[in-house]
Amino acid sequence: MSILVLGGAGYIGSHTVDRLVENGADVMVVDNLSTGHEAAISLKAAFYQGDVRDKAFMNRVFEKEQITGVIHFAAFSVVPESMTKPLKYFNNNTVGMITLLEVMQAHDVKQIVFSSTASTYGTPEKIPVAETDLQKPINPYGASKLMMEEIMHWADVAYGIKFIALRYFNVAGAKLDGSIGEDHGPETHLIPIIMQVAQGKRAKLQIFGDDYQTPDGTNVRDYVHVVDLADAHIKAVQYLADGNQSDAFNLGSSTGFSNQEILTAAREVTGQPIKAVIGPRRPGDPDTLVASSNKARQVLGWLPNYDDVHEIIQSAWNWTQKHPDGFEA
Repeated sequence: MSILVLGGAGYIGSHTVDRLVENGADVMVVDNLSTGHEAAISLKAAFYQGDVRDKAFMNRVFEKEQITGVIHFAAFSVVPESMTKPLKYFNNNTVGMITLLEVMQAHDVKQIVFSSTASTYGTPEKIPVAETDLQKPINPYGASKLMMEEIMHWADVAYGIKFIALRYFNVAGAKLDGSIGEDHGPETHLIPIIMQVAQGKRAKLQIFGDDYQTPDGTNVRDYVHVVDLADAHIKAVQYLADGNQSDAFNLGSSTGFSNQEILTAAREVTGQPIKAVIGPRRPGDPDTLVASSNKARQVLGWLPNYDDVHEIIQSAWNWTQKHPDGFEA
């Protein structure tokens, strides 16, 4: 297979590129490096720096490479930012998807795996969340991803472009050898922020709210190891290559952990005190998000290998210890 990975210099994208290369695929990466790192891209993948919204650039990539399928990670994904800059999210995410599908149609590429999100469900009516549950986003990020799913659906109806939407929750951890990992600037995700406190790079962790409808009052989330997530994308690529129809799958460990529980586990793994304080809620944050991934397990044959939160945090800590300054080092 010959796979184009959009956003392949980012956190999840780089791990997926790494796994694809290990599985013998020909891989091309398109990334504008607005949030990704060229150093994260496997040297065995071809790299094109550019923006998915640039149709002329995208056409050149498709003309040069024999692409059989696309994996899409090229979306902005910070919920609080989307609340203050919604048009940025609709421009990059939604407009970018339209441009991509137009180029795919022009070059007769009919398969795409899309990195969607559990944020399309908004505040779930029940836990765990199933694929058939109501999708009603409560932030522009989730709304933009839902629009992208809907756009792919109609592109399938009109042009036969088959898609898999993978809706997942919190992603964490790093490649087990510590060679690639999570490096955002500024960092907004819980576990890498905790790692920075453990390193001494931050004075404390701020937990946003302790009055949610959860056992300890802090948000509950489903955590999936990034390598397990990468493998799910590869299984979805193969599922489409085998001639299956478009579909959507939740990905998760099916186990929810609160922010406080993650903090406790991180203290145990790192051996550091990790000071934490409670701050105000962030707008757009649901109380609990936990996925039912039964469908992915049964249909795609996906089975997480690293579903213990201590293992996930240990791999993140390994990356942090080897790359204390991230990819900049």
